[in-house]
Amino acid sequence: MMMEYLAAHPLAARPVVQFPPAGDRAAWQRVAPGEREDLLALAADWRGKPYPLLTAGMYASYVRTGSRKDCETPYFGRRVKLCAAALHVCLTGEDTDLPAVEDGLMLICEETAWAISAHLSLTAEHPFPDARQTVIDLFAAQTGMILSFVCQLLEDRLHPDVRERVRSEVERRILQPFMHNDNEWWMGFVRKDLCNWTPWIVSNVMMAANVWQDDCAALFTRACGMLDRWLICVPEDGGCDEGAGYWNMAGGAFLDCLMLLEQTCGASLWDVPKLRKMMAYPELMHLGGGWFANFADCDARPYISGERLQYAGEKTGNPALIRMGCEMRGLPTRELSDTPHLSRVLMRLFHPVEDMRAVEAPGKDVWLPDLQMRLLDSHELCGSSRGDPRLIHTTVAMKGGHNGESHNHNDVGSFIMAVDGKMQVVDAGNMVYTAKTFSDRRYELWNCRSIYHNVPVIAGYEQQPGAQYAARDVQCTESGMTLDMAAAYPAEAGVRRCHRELILGGATLSVKDEITLDTSRPVTWVFMLRDEPIIEAEYECCHGRETDFFVEWRETEPLTAAVERIDITDPRMQGSYPGTLWRLTLTAEPAAYHKVHITMQA
Repeated sequence: MMMEYLAAHPLAARPVVQFPPAGDRAAWQRVAPGEREDLLALAADWRGKPYPLLTAGMYASYVRTGSRKDCETPYFGRRVKLCAAALHVCLTGEDTDLPAVEDGLMLICEETAWAISAHLSLTAEHPFPDARQTVIDLFAAQTGMILSFVCQLLEDRLHPDVRERVRSEVERRILQPFMHNDNEWWMGFVRKDLCNWTPWIVSNVMMAANVWQDDCAALFTRACGMLDRWLICVPEDGGCDEGAGYWNMAGGAFLDCLMLLEQTCGASLWDVPKLRKMMAYPELMHLGGGWFANFADCDARPYISGERLQYAGEKTGNPALIRMGCEMRGLPTRELSDTPHLSRVLMRLFHPVEDMRAVEAPGKDVWLPDLQMRLLDSHELCGSSRGDPRLIHTTVAMKGGHNGESHNHNDVGSFIMAVDGKMQVVDAGNMVYTAKTFSDRRYELWNCRSIYHNVPVIAGYEQQPGAQYAARDVQCTESGMTLDMAAAYPAEAGVRRCHRELILGGATLSVKDEITLDTSRPVTWVFMLRDEPIIEAEYECCHGRETDFFVEWRETEPLTAAVERIDITDPRMQGSYPGTLWRLTLTAEPAAYHKVHITMQA
């Protein structure tokens, strides 16, 4: 029997106006000057530029060349220009950009499909969108939300014909299919392995319905059933196996749903333990300075909506989350720079930041048993080759898990390490999505393979994808964690036991591995480093060219060290790691039993 978190609550959904219309000049004049200037600058940048051309060939690029950007760049550009023009009218009360708003609304209504090319099941035989097939993907739903809010904000300024056209298209493409089509996989009727798609889409559909429908009860009730099916997939520890960056559109989108349910129905679920843990998850994964434990397809420095974090902290009474949210709010145009989220811009414009400087960031001592994720930090007064002793802050994130996680990387047993807010041992993170990213060729991408994560390569074999390739005997310890990684490798590797113990003590991380094989085989330990390691073979160690970061393997079997330079050329990865990463390998001669003790420290 499905547990009901939301659907158990009777809904009498009365529509509400979530944000002040442009006619409420007092409300819009209270927008903070810095935020006003940021948005007006965006509108000025787009003014005079035509809406981007979006051709059939741009959709077809997905199957012809594997490019998603050919379609997505003009697709999202149209929506950004529309949002910028609408916000200019709201902020200034002037009609200068109103024609651009009407053009954008009508142009988007004329698009054959609102789903992006990667989500339309295009093939070489049928590479173009088909108007006969209505697909509600992430961005079709988001488009419905954007158009709906623009119409609500500018209701008394838009021509009735434009408003009616938008209403009919939102009804036809989003609201009616949502109510009567059970075949979209993210609804949870035909598939049970749900991910961020469910709350992301449902939140936008609910916001659009709230604009157009006089009674949202039926749609909200159906939406709550979908959210309950998604919540079954969320672990009890509240973690997100897609990575902290995906909280933005998983837990954060669910937060949007909770907010709207409270506004329209009075439903309050803030005391449900699982939901509170879900809201707290990003703060637990924060390493400081905007860096996060970025396992899976998560950027090392992801964008997470600071206002949503702040709101979640306020609703759950979590000062640390409020503080982090206030620190991460940034500028409102950031909400429009990737996948434009007009609702998030409006949320932050009318939700003032708090002064949380007096709230100290808590220390990290985190164990998420369902995700098998461990985070610890420590402080130690250490000497330095570059000056007087200093207090060093070290944070380590460690994981067990399995290689069938959502947005999976083959990384069972991996870890990352930050020192004084700077990454030293890294997970390279995500790259720009292409057709290959979510295909059977995913593990041709170097950033997804275990040979570019901080785990051993055994007898030339790397870890394999699939939930059966998993950590075993995972234990949380006072100063780290232990696990057996043997099952993460294919049978051909001959791994009987691959026990790893990670111990953080002061500024030093100890990596202790014991590997038992069915025959004599070599093993190579891999460590992905931010700073170029200079090898001192005589002393069995290496140190950073630019930092006092040392890796030592003195108390172990003989290891041969080598360094590989990895130039970061992917634009998305460059956002976290511009320049170069370094792959340090330590290789042991063939043996049936290997025991190593490798230390890392500032």
